[in-house]
Amino acid sequence: MTWFQQEIRLRARSKGCFLVHGEILDQVPDIKKIKIGMANFFLQHTSASLMINENCDPDVRDDMSMGLDKIVPETFPYTHTDEGPDDMPGHLKSGIVGVSLNIPITNGRLNLGTWQGIYLCEHRISNSGRRLVVTIQGETK
Repeated sequence: MTWFQQEIRLRARSKGCFLVHGEILDQVPDIKKIKIGMANFFLQHTSASLMINENCDPDVRDDMSMGLDKIVPETFPYTHTDEGPDDMPGHLKSGIVGVSLNIPITNGRLNLGTWQGIYLCEHRISNSGRRLVVTIQGETK
C-alpha cells in the first residue's frame, strides 16, 4: 500500500461555484500511479467548500451559487461581522457543503460518474486563492 500527500493551491476566484477538477488533476500526477485506492481532498479554509456535481452545463454552477445564497443570505442579523458581510454566510455555507471529499481511484483515474466533477464553492467576494491537502492511498500499478 502506497501513500502520497501534497498541498496544492487553487487560483483566486470571486464568489461563486467553479469546476476545478482539471486544475486539481494537473497538480496531482500521483493519481495516475494508483491501480486501486482512495483520494481525499481537504480544503484548508472556513469560508469556501468542495462538492461533486454536474460537470457539463455551467448553468448548474450559477444555479448552485444562487441557491446557496438563498439558503444562507448575507442579510441575516449575524453577530460575527468583523470580516465583512460575506464572512459569516461563508462559514455557514462551508459547514453545510463541507470541506472534504473522498473519491475512489481506479486505474489511475478518479472513479467519478460521467457527469461528475469537483467544484470549489467560493463563498467570499475576494480571497488570495485556496489551499488543498490531497492525500492518496492505494495499490500502485
